[in-house]
Amino acid sequence: MAFADYQNEIYFAALGGNLPEFPMDYATLEAKAAAALPAGLHSYIAGGAGDELTQRRNAEAFGDWGLVPRMLVGATERDLSVTAFGHTFASPVFMAPVGVIGLVTGDHHGDIAVAKAAASTGVPAIFSTLMEDPLEDVIPHAQDTPSFFQLYTPKNRDLAESLVHRAERAGYRGITVTLDTWIPGWRPRDLSTGNFPQLRGHVLKNYTSDPVFQQMAGTDDPKMLVLHWVGTFGNSLTWDDLSWLRSLTELPIICKGISHPEDARRAIDHGVDGIYCSNHGGRQANGGLSALETLPEVVAAVDDRVPVLFDSGVRCGSDVVKAIGLGATMVGIGRPYVYGLALGGVPGLVHLLRMFLAEADLLMAVNGYRDLAAIRENIRRTTTGR
Repeated sequence: MAFADYQNEIYFAALGGNLPEFPMDYATLEAKAAAALPAGLHSYIAGGAGDELTQRRNAEAFGDWGLVPRMLVGATERDLSVTAFGHTFASPVFMAPVGVIGLVTGDHHGDIAVAKAAASTGVPAIFSTLMEDPLEDVIPHAQDTPSFFQLYTPKNRDLAESLVHRAERAGYRGITVTLDTWIPGWRPRDLSTGNFPQLRGHVLKNYTSDPVFQQMAGTDDPKMLVLHWVGTFGNSLTWDDLSWLRSLTELPIICKGISHPEDARRAIDHGVDGIYCSNHGGRQANGGLSALETLPEVVAAVDDRVPVLFDSGVRCGSDVVKAIGLGATMVGIGRPYVYGLALGGVPGLVHLLRMFLAEADLLMAVNGYRDLAAIRENIRRTTTGR
């Protein structure tokens, strides 16, 4: 079944009086999720660094690029599949790691809900170190859809090794090492309410279930566990650390937060298997370029040696297509999928993913693109600019 067929399901359901339960556009989705989520949690998810200029720029940058339609090519069937890290995925879309996703559902099992949606849609997820359920309890719910584990590398190397080996044993298919979040950025929305979920004991299950962390802490007291977490979180990594991380596992290692072409080249020289171009959705550093602006130079530096993942600012299916056009191998969705989950649990998230995929597929159909290579041949800068 083509991803585009989702629109037919919606139209035919409406003939029977069943109008869509969930929004079809990002603005409505965001507004309804804001009303559905607790204020503090919504602020944490929606907010960015500083005055949020970079967060806005991430989304606006897609307007600087346009697609040139090609006619009479018979694009009745489109191939959106990609091959990366030894797996073939039906589409280039994945769910980016979100540290508080476990809190988004009322039962605080949001990580498991994401895994269930991955199983239902075939869209893979990268699961954050910051979970409300231990990593071993989450992955079975993804069934045959490959899952990846995102590592916030702790200061304690034994703990880092334990987390990596646990992910490997549990069946995760790769380790995504986040490079830009060893210290929180300046986030006025969170600062104004003193809201930092981890300091309240949330999303720390991967630590409290870890034997190395348990030995380090030597206590079950919740407040002391948080203090021990504070003491080990936040390792400002160097290239030497990357070589050490590479030595821990045979799993693919993906470096997240790469925006400079020289960093991409050097990371590959250190043996990483994937480059993840991202500025953390504008949550960490304000005043920078959008991630989309840095993507083409990163892609050129990688030169097809490893897959290039991308996120930051993706708000719809056409954004996915444009990021692919600029060379991304796979494109991550962040805030939109959080909002879909917040509004409707697993069904709301499945709708969100199918909506993105349907729009991307239909855009390719209308523009005459039979495969992802055709997108890259026909993307252009707009003539007006911003």
